[in-house]
Amino acid sequence: MTIRNWIKFFIMCMTIGGLVTAVAGTIIRWNFFYPYLAAGEIGEFIAAFTWMIVLGFTMSVIAQAGFFGYLTLHQVGVGIFRSLTLWNWVQLLLIFVVLGDLIIFRFAPNAESAMDWLFYGGLLVFLVFAAIATAIKKVKLTEKKHILIPSIFFMIVVTSLEWLIALMGRQDNIDTYIALLLFPLVAVNAFQLLALPKYNQKSEEDRKKLEERRKQRKEQEALSKKNKNRKSSKA
Repeated sequence: MTIRNWIKFFIMCMTIGGLVTAVAGTIIRWNFFYPYLAAGEIGEFIAAFTWMIVLGFTMSVIAQAGFFGYLTLHQVGVGIFRSLTLWNWVQLLLIFVVLGDLIIFRFAPNAESAMDWLFYGGLLVFLVFAAIATAIKKVKLTEKKHILIPSIFFMIVVTSLEWLIALMGRQDNIDTYIALLLFPLVAVNAFQLLALPKYNQKSEEDRKKLEERRKQRKEQEALSKKNKNRKSSKA
């Protein structure tokens, strides 16, 4: 990917992360935002809303780091197992391990009632559904069925690792952030997975155009030098 397209890609990820977090934060933390509006403290509301956007930017950076880390891991995995099929089976196993870890070690210690289990279960269903939907869309875009499992692996396993920032928290209102931080991570990761080929293709087109301009420039310089030499010989 060229630097220019990487910057565009980075800005789009930041924008998605910021907007999703701001909207989700306003809804999830409405009890926090509403008193500012009710009291007419618009400045405080804007400051809190801006903080949500900044938080989204941070989640976006984490998601991008995780994405490019997975691209490296994927190549290493294929190299170690020397078979894409075998590596896919390993990824499938890791998906179930991570889902089990979320339920047993992340959700269960904090779930004290049926409502807590409903809350965590809802988030888990959202994560899995988003992962499967994104992976299916990826397969349709690329027409490559073998990338279904790697896509699901990235959306579940890598997103869960990035989500640990909230899952390992122990504050009184940690459930709020557990829910809040999941949405930008899923949104940014889905965008990265689906949009990266487009940016890579655009980068390839830009390289070809650059090479064509360089070729034309060299031809013009050669022609100019030839005409100059011809004039000099006539003189």
